[in-house]
Amino acid sequence: MKIDISTKIAGVKFETCVLNASGPLDETLKQLEIIGKSASSGVMMKSCTLESREGNPKPRYADLKYGSINSMGLPNLGYEKYVEFTSILKKKSKKPVIASICGMTAEDNITMFKAFNNTPVDLIEFNPGSPNTIGKPIMGYNTDALDKLLKAVSKVSKKPFGVKLPPYFDLGHYDQVAKVIKKYPVKFVTCINSIGNGLAIDPESEKPLIKPKGGFGGIGGRYVKFHALANVRRFYELFEDKIQVIGVGGVYSGSDAFEFILAGASAVQIGTAFIQQGPQIFEKVQNELRDLMRNKGYTRLSDFRGKLKPLD
Repeated sequence: MKIDISTKIAGVKFETCVLNASGPLDETLKQLEIIGKSASSGVMMKSCTLESREGNPKPRYADLKYGSINSMGLPNLGYEKYVEFTSILKKKSKKPVIASICGMTAEDNITMFKAFNNTPVDLIEFNPGSPNTIGKPIMGYNTDALDKLLKAVSKVSKKPFGVKLPPYFDLGHYDQVAKVIKKYPVKFVTCINSIGNGLAIDPESEKPLIKPKGGFGGIGGRYVKFHALANVRRFYELFEDKIQVIGVGGVYSGSDAFEFILAGASAVQIGTAFIQQGPQIFEKVQNELRDLMRNKGYTRLSDFRGKLKPLD
């Protein structure tokens, strides 16, 4: 029985529904080429800013028992390098290439969106406010500011784009954010960014595990999976499949990926598990997902995507 786990995001074909998340191990061309050679179905680039950034002081990442904590601070080479990388990656990997944009100002974002218009990049993931940039608010929690940003970039982007959202914890917030996003030609949302401002402590040294912000950082991995699933499900319901949802947060196995798709995701991204287990994680998750689908008698994602069953 042939198991098809391909998907389309904003009309762009992906051979499988599993790809890398923006952030981990995707800053340099060498790192991006490793992703291109892996089983990741696309090449998601690092969130870029107008100018290059070294990021926050080290240590700024630590593995935890069930995930990770980080306060990277958007280290990247500056958008011009990623504009340059796009053509190289398209030629070498033959896979969809996705840019990730995270400007410090509205003007920065407009400049970068315009620049990627003239590249072969397939999609843009707009990341309006990382939880780990010192002194910068998480934009996704300010709907007025998000509205203004989306209005500005919508006017200039000629590429299909989506929005990477922070985690929401209140049902009212989903409604407010969805109302804003529906006003613009947003093709997908990615749920979720890491849960901001966690604190991990080493009891032996009596110190935090990371240095920036007194040890406060974004929590990722298995810790966030259940919040991520809830965000995917609620936005899938609110958008009625007219705007797609990509799930990210705690994907380590085919079963994890299956749960996200069952909740309504059209694809899943892998971040922390990629750091911890290397590029082989993409093939592992894909093979496990196929096996699980085969056991259930499903041959394609549409057989079960979004079809979460209610309790009797």
